[in-house]
Amino acid sequence: MTAKAEILIVDDEANTLASLSRAFRLAGHEATVCDNAVRALEIAKSKPFDLILSDVVMPGRDGLTLLEDLKTAGVQAPVVMMSGQAHIEMAVKATRLGALDFLEKPLSTDKLLLTVENALKLKRLETENRDLRSRVGKHEIVWKGEAMRRVMAQIDRVAASEARVCIYGETGTGKELAARTLHEKSPRKAGPFITLNCAAVPAELIESELFGHEKGSFTGAAQRHIGKFEQAHRGTLFLDEIGDMPLAMQAKLLRVLEEGEVERVGGDKSIPVDVRVIVATHRNLEDLVKEGKFRQDLFHRVYVFPLILPPLRTRREDIPVLLEHFAAQVCLQNGWKPVPFTAEAVEALQRYSWPGNVREMRNVVERLLLLAVAGEVDRATVELALPEAQTATSDTGSGPLSSRVAQYEREVILAELQRQKHHITNTAKALGLERSHLYKKCQALGIDLRAVRGTAPGAVR
Repeated sequence: MTAKAEILIVDDEANTLASLSRAFRLAGHEATVCDNAVRALEIAKSKPFDLILSDVVMPGRDGLTLLEDLKTAGVQAPVVMMSGQAHIEMAVKATRLGALDFLEKPLSTDKLLLTVENALKLKRLETENRDLRSRVGKHEIVWKGEAMRRVMAQIDRVAASEARVCIYGETGTGKELAARTLHEKSPRKAGPFITLNCAAVPAELIESELFGHEKGSFTGAAQRHIGKFEQAHRGTLFLDEIGDMPLAMQAKLLRVLEEGEVERVGGDKSIPVDVRVIVATHRNLEDLVKEGKFRQDLFHRVYVFPLILPPLRTRREDIPVLLEHFAAQVCLQNGWKPVPFTAEAVEALQRYSWPGNVREMRNVVERLLLLAVAGEVDRATVELALPEAQTATSDTGSGPLSSRVAQYEREVILAELQRQKHHITNTAKALGLERSHLYKKCQALGIDLRAVRGTAPGAVR
């Protein structure tokens, strides 16, 4: 057998359950047994299986009714029906209801194991097709220069291991894309890739999102919810912006990473999970540890292999190929004819600071193509779509390198302040800085933020 499978066996005969589970376990699989359809439905909804094997004739709810209930509940596992009273009509009905196969009792062990192998192949193909469909029109890692070559080499090196990876990068640099690439290059690529943005989930709900909850465990818990860890079983869980996770939740996450099992909110049993965890943040976790905002023991658990994604402004040699990639993507999605970029337009875009990084570029390219006239994107189109580029691309003057860099930084900050309508917190986030660091940088560069307070009351917060 090429892979290990988790199988749910449903039959009202104890001898059948015992013999089938023994045969599967001897073949290296895991078997869960159940003697009625009602309980089987609950088990199938609470845990993912690779195959469900069910008898047709059972007291109470029969196997065909169970098959309908499984499909209605959205259970993805393939179902094989079996019966000692098989006839053509029964087999046809089972097939129409979505059964993968129909086996006649007494069962042949060789036939059973072949059925499991076929089910695993089918599930793998369906997963691959689903992933391909979900990725149509989405980003790929596109690069040309040395900075991203080093990043890709690191991804190739660490992907084959089970090491936890901490991805650092400003907003919009492609942290989720890097995590997905790690998953797709890993031995877990046939498993699920599940994501959770820790900054986007309210503190009171994040435990339920990660670990799940039982029906009635709190107000509004109308039914059982399977958490991200269980969803990611045998795959990868990507926790974005982990630096924003509440301290109380950090302690519970640490326990799961150490013990490899979760307990649903309102539950009374531990559930083993086999998950590779990849985390990402735009914040400096070491600084957060010093400030008491991030647990040091959790830091050492997740910070095994740091992967630092460079901001787009430091990889300008990649901008032409990214422009070509995004332009082709946008045109394909909208059914437009290809639109070229003039050399002057590319040069202007290369000189822009790209505070929103690659994510911003994708949106800007779509805007440029909508504004393009005469079948091309020229310098005038860039200035129309991106007025900030005129400020960011101004001459940094002459003199020592340090003074030129300071002048460039000053212009970038001023442009971003204008872009964010003088909102200091948003400006700091867009530039990948802590608010306190932005204040210090502005003080060093002679930018008077008191003037900002005067011109935009209420914007500084």
